[in-house]
Parts: sequence; structure tokens; C-alpha cells
Amino acid sequence: MSFNRVILVGNVGKDPEIRRFENNIKASFSLATSETYTPKGGDKVTQTEWHNIVAWRRLAELAENYIRKGSQLLVEGKLRYRSYDDRDGNKKYIVEVEADVIQLLGRKPDGQSQQGQGAQSGNGGYASGPQSSSNTDDGINEDLTTRDTADDLPF
Repeated sequence: MSFNRVILVGNVGKDPEIRRFENNIKASFSLATSETYTPKGGDKVTQTEWHNIVAWRRLAELAENYIRKGSQLLVEGKLRYRSYDDRDGNKKYIVEVEADVIQLLGRKPDGQSQQGQGAQSGNGGYASGPQSSSNTDDGINEDLTTRDTADDLPF
């Protein structure tokens, strides 16, 4: 079995870039995630990672209307790797998160809640495809709250 799933919570680095195609729409934006830790005998250190997010179709439309620089988001999706040739003919590689779910977190600057705006999926986020609440044989939608609590982990 293989699994390609990413869950990120962070802040948008700049307003989404929107591209319209004949029968599709694409939104691209960067998302910053930060981790803070204190090394032994040292000062607090914050490490920030930047992630390239791509949203298609309905998610792209929602990104265009609701996502702005500084917005706090939860993004669920898949890692995608691609390459292209730059103007000088050098091959460049890029890693992107293709969003399946985007959930707005926090509050808008005017104090109104961002949650609940737009089309909601069954899990409280914006979903790009059909969402099923039924369990499937692959276990992806399995309800873990009813699973036996005994496990075989060695720790």
C-alpha cells in the first residue's frame, strides 16, 4: 500500500495567482509553516518552511475570492513533482502540494469569521472533488474512533 497525503497549517505568503484556461482555472500561492524550538542552553529558534500550493477548479475560485496574503489556512493534498526548462535551457524541478481540501482558519481583519464561507465539504473544508462519508475498503475514510484501542506498537 502507498499513501501520498500532506496536511499543512500555515499562513499565505502572497495573494493567489490565478490562471484561467479554456475549461479550467488554477490558483497558485505560497504557504509558510513555522516550527519553534529551544536548543540546549540556547535561545528560542523559529524555522520557517515555504510550500507551493496549487488549487484547481472550484478550490481555485474559492482561493480567488477568499484567500489573501496573511490568511491562516489548513491545506490537505498530494505532493506533486514536476520539471521545466528555464529561459537559459536549464532544467528546474519543483515540488507542489495539489490541494484537495482548503479550510480557512482564524478571523478576517474586520473581525468576521472566515469559517463557513463558500462551499463546505463534509469535513468542514473546501473540497475539490466528490467527498464520501462512507468507509471504503482501502481504509482512507475509516472511522478511527471505533477502532480497537489495543495496538502492537513497541513503545
